[in-house]
Amino acid sequence: MDLMSQLADGFAVALTWQNLALALMGCFLGTIMGALPGLGPSNGVAILIPLAFTLGLGATPSLILLTSVYYGAMYGGRISSILLNIPGDEPAMMTCLDGYPMAQQGRAGEALALSGVASFVGAFFATWGLVLLAPQLVKVALLFGPAEYFALFALAFATLGGISSTNQAKSAFAAALGLGLAMIGVDTQTGVPRFTFGEVHLYDGIDFLVAIVGLFALSEVFVFLEHRGTERDISRQPRMQIGRIVPSWSLIRSCIPTMGRTTILGFIAGVLPGAGASLGSFISYSMEKRIVDRDNTFGTGDPRGVAAPEAGNNAAAGGALVPMLALGVPGSGTTAVLLAVLLALNITPGPLLFTQNPDVVWGLIAALFIGNVMLLAMNIPMVGLFTRVLLVPPRILMPIVAMISFVGIYGISGSSFDLMVMVGFGVMGWVLRKLDVPLVPIILGTLLGNEMEVNFRRAVNIADGDYSVLISSPLTILLWSIAIIGFVLPILVGGVLRRRMRMAHDAEGAIED
Repeated sequence: MDLMSQLADGFAVALTWQNLALALMGCFLGTIMGALPGLGPSNGVAILIPLAFTLGLGATPSLILLTSVYYGAMYGGRISSILLNIPGDEPAMMTCLDGYPMAQQGRAGEALALSGVASFVGAFFATWGLVLLAPQLVKVALLFGPAEYFALFALAFATLGGISSTNQAKSAFAAALGLGLAMIGVDTQTGVPRFTFGEVHLYDGIDFLVAIVGLFALSEVFVFLEHRGTERDISRQPRMQIGRIVPSWSLIRSCIPTMGRTTILGFIAGVLPGAGASLGSFISYSMEKRIVDRDNTFGTGDPRGVAAPEAGNNAAAGGALVPMLALGVPGSGTTAVLLAVLLALNITPGPLLFTQNPDVVWGLIAALFIGNVMLLAMNIPMVGLFTRVLLVPPRILMPIVAMISFVGIYGISGSSFDLMVMVGFGVMGWVLRKLDVPLVPIILGTLLGNEMEVNFRRAVNIADGDYSVLISSPLTILLWSIAIIGFVLPILVGGVLRRRMRMAHDAEGAIED
């Protein structure tokens, strides 16, 4: 009952006109961001961070806006997958396999509506999983000391590359680069400037919001400038007929067992560090195909092949919020960006968040329930509007992204130096993307580097300089073991998983050709 009363208090926070309007705006913008190929939830949230701060929003309204963008982008990724056979983001890759064949059969509207319902089911029940699991995880986290937190942060770095990662060396390099950036500034313990090179602006360290907007938003602009005129212009492709946009009850009923099974699988994948929505989508589709595809209809336009990955990846998105809120360790790339927002608002995620800022966390969770209902109500009748977004040429979209980035960052800090740092991060992000180096570990290193260093020093000082304290308790040994497994497992199976995902997508594309 205490849980329900806290959730009721959260709804009291979320059900204000301002928060409802922000949730609606976030859902709408997030769906648009997700529908545009190449943007996805991480970039969508990063682009709108300056807007949240420029509007002068408090902690709860800012998080409601940005998590609504997160959920909306997860919904929106399916639109270009179904209509154009181009995934809006990586988790939507599996939706292409049956969504695009349904569209070619004149059932695009049904596929879009069914995927919207599946997304709602996955996200709705994952939010209930967040309500039930996060407080229990908090009780465990209260047992953590400095050594356990250091091991936990190491686990986050070891696993955030994802189980489908093909190059753990690049992920480790990115994490080390992020940790190096976190060392810039005045040492909090000794007061000695580190790597500031006499520049006063660097004494406070690198502003991680500047780093995020540069690495994600501006690098996207630079990628567009590099490839303009050579990329496939989706706005000039022939438009697919939408057809009927309301699926029949018999169609939805036949997919209910699929949605139930894949929601559970997706949520588990989301909670696991480094697994994320891509794995949730892949295992949901693969397992469902093994269970129900007796007539080999998956890949030819089977509605269950649309419902499975959509329920799975949206459930994984909700599951990734569990470790972020309860432990302060992001479960995916987008939750790493949301973690930066919390830290910028002087709110420390982790076990104390539920006791020190209950209005923030429960208001956010209540807003997720409301946002899911908004997204379902929005994505079925307005699906025609969202498909028209695909007609917006990138040459119009990218200047808007650049404008929001510059105006937003300057509005936050009022410093032209931060604008130059942001451009520097944008160039760095563009170069790293060309080299296939993941950007999320850099952000994670910048965010958690100082906390990791503080806990390392604290643990060693308590033990009088004995470094074995870092592996002295059963909990630290467990965390280090998971970290090692999480780092080694992608080396062994990551290439196989990613190859199977691409082979499935390429095989479906070959059949259509």
